[in-house]
Amino acid sequence: MAELTHVDHRAFGPLYDADSEVLVLGSIPSPKSREMKFYYGHPQNRFWRVMATVLAETLPESVEEKSAMMRRHHIALWDALSECDIVGASDASIRNPVPTDIEGLLKKTKITRIFCTGASSYKYYEKYQYPRTGIHAVKLSSTSPANCAVSFERLVTEYQQIIANNS
Repeated sequence: MAELTHVDHRAFGPLYDADSEVLVLGSIPSPKSREMKFYYGHPQNRFWRVMATVLAETLPESVEEKSAMMRRHHIALWDALSECDIVGASDASIRNPVPTDIEGLLKKTKITRIFCTGASSYKYYEKYQYPRTGIHAVKLSSTSPANCAVSFERLVTEYQQIIANNS
């Protein structure tokens, strides 16, 4: 097995503002996302294409454009874990997980709905944060390039739940 690397997510925190109503969680930033200091940074990750389609927006290119798009739609981004030991971007290799303070984030926002982008973020959210927040998350398929079996069209259909009943 490849060597575990300790990842501390605190280099960049959640994307949110006081008007955020929905929280979308990954597990922990990938090496490319950590390098960019922003979410879903791998060029093959379909997250931004999916969200732009769901939100009927032009595909954002820069971190500023991505942030602005999410804020316009009152969507916050963060991860279920603040730190862990991991091999590359393999969620299956995660050891020693430390959860983020989602309970604290909820107190600063209007968030009432939480979505997880993949099985790992869902598992860690439900295990560590649900008991404190009382809000069950909705598990969505991962937009990662490793999850190429799920079509872009299916991702868009699933991710439509994020804007359903959202003001």
